[in-house]
Amino acid sequence: MFSDADAASLYDLLNPWDPDRRPDSGFYFPFVMGAESVLDVGCGTGTMLHLARERGHRGRLVGLDPNRAALDRARRRTDIEWVESTAAEAAPRTDFELATMTGHAFQDLVTDRDVRHSLAAIHGALRPDGRFVFETRHPQARAWEKWTPSNPDDVVEVIDEANRTLRYWHNVDSIVGDLITIRGTVAQPDGTVLRVLREDLRFLDVVALEGFLAEAGFEIEAQYGDWNREPITASSPEIITIARRR
Repeated sequence: MFSDADAASLYDLLNPWDPDRRPDSGFYFPFVMGAESVLDVGCGTGTMLHLARERGHRGRLVGLDPNRAALDRARRRTDIEWVESTAAEAAPRTDFELATMTGHAFQDLVTDRDVRHSLAAIHGALRPDGRFVFETRHPQARAWEKWTPSNPDDVVEVIDEANRTLRYWHNVDSIVGDLITIRGTVAQPDGTVLRVLREDLRFLDVVALEGFLAEAGFEIEAQYGDWNREPITASSPEIITIARRR
């Protein structure tokens, strides 16, 4: 058996939140700690907000995610608000100073409707001049070409909370326009498959992304091509955006 709870636990092992060691975490964390109210869209297991509270954040922290198993792990902290929903469905009308969408969660918005409704909801959740900070992989970097078990860097071995040794790797199932369907396989060391996790990811380019943001009422304060805040180029791995509500 490899349950939804096991999958949520594995996610934490594969994607640790550590602003002292990881450049992506280090980029976001000062924004979170500097805002009195934070809405984390696609919060997953809530590790970013957990650490913010542990390190002294005293304001309002809200995590939003449709994955119940992930939120079950997040809810181990009760001094943070957790909402089981997508941004578009929750439509939280309030006055957050900051909204975030980390871990390339923005790429799970796979249709124009998903993008428009989610951005409208996030815009509505922010106070005037509030910021939305998020990232999406730059399509010209073609990250999916490395998501294959033939790439040693894409095959990860971990020991989970049940003391099982697990191997995890990706395959790309299809590429249709800007939509990539991937398959994550969880297996025992001998190759016995325990779980297959499928996901659709959308790779919007800079022009399309800017169009959606402008339509939703955001202006772009800054954009970077990597976590060191270098300018976006054709070879940049990321499109990291700081957008401000008009």
